[in-house]
Amino acid sequence: MGGNAIKILIAPDKFKGSMTAIEAANSIALGIKKVNPGAKLVKLPLSDGGEGLVDVMVNAAGGTVIETMVTGPLGNPVKAKWGLIEDKVKAVIEMSAASGLNLVSESKRNPSITSTYGTGELIKAAMDHGCNEIIVGIGGSATNDGGAGMARALGVKFNDFNKEPLAEGGSELIKLESLDLKEIDPRLERTKILVASDVDNPLIGPRGASIVYGPQKGASAEMAKNLDRALENYASVIKREIGINVDQLPGAGAAGGLGAGLIAFLGAELQPGIELVLDALNFDRHLEGCFLLVTGEGRLDGQSLHGKSPIGAARRAKKRNVPVLALAGSISGSRESFHREGITACFAIADGPLSLEESVARGPELLSKKAAEVMRLISRIS
Repeated sequence: MGGNAIKILIAPDKFKGSMTAIEAANSIALGIKKVNPGAKLVKLPLSDGGEGLVDVMVNAAGGTVIETMVTGPLGNPVKAKWGLIEDKVKAVIEMSAASGLNLVSESKRNPSITSTYGTGELIKAAMDHGCNEIIVGIGGSATNDGGAGMARALGVKFNDFNKEPLAEGGSELIKLESLDLKEIDPRLERTKILVASDVDNPLIGPRGASIVYGPQKGASAEMAKNLDRALENYASVIKREIGINVDQLPGAGAAGGLGAGLIAFLGAELQPGIELVLDALNFDRHLEGCFLLVTGEGRLDGQSLHGKSPIGAARRAKKRNVPVLALAGSISGSRESFHREGITACFAIADGPLSLEESVARGPELLSKKAAEVMRLISRIS
């Protein structure tokens, strides 16, 4: 193999806390080049729809990053970045940039009061720029308001039994009695909304937004139950007044029910995040003529099988008989399950017993070294 211009596609997701997907791709490329400087390397960083989606899409499309001041999850102003691609007619938005858990200190996390209003402001900003298609990544939320805040920012009114407007936050939805869509932004009718989600949870019930994800956002067990009842009422009002049944739709519970709100009020189409991203990046075309696909993420485990980037990429490669190398900060779970999905071999990047802090700090170095070491073996047997 040495010196031949073989094609290697490098397509990792982020190594959370250590490297962005773009930085991870650069580290892998550096390691491969040390062993095979003549290889043709194609870097295509990935995202499953969570944090990093904007950077990945803008990087691939040669787009533009824009920063907009919006309302944060607790009502405070935050500067949120989003992307313009495809001649500035398509926007890429991360809800986490406006309504994410990373914007709320641990002591202030409370999904009863947090709001997705800022996410609605980002959608409005994209339409203000003339975008007719918007991709919304909905991972990493601090919210449990069913997307009501988002819809409110776009003109929907939520009223209680006395026809008074509800306050922000998921707990308020228990009082919801009626909706008023007369002032919803008319541009939404001619704007295509695609939602990239990495979960398929319904809105309510034991697998719903509140019970499963509420505790991660600061909810006690009792608060989670109350929020689930509030979303149940929310879904009932939506069904009665709009005629859309969102309570058990797969993905409606994503991002504290934002999936449900995007479907009900914006006519959005929910897609598995990694599949949407792979299609948008023309991933199958990049696989043509590949000798090897190198992918990876911070942790490869059982959850990776449910819509995470390395598995999504490996499934595409398997269909084209392209071998797949997966590199990860840590690996747990059944190796056989990864192999069945198309990963030929997977390796943790640590070079010995390391603390989490040291692993994160040394991530780029360790990833580059492991890529070089594996490529050294491949070069001898190919």
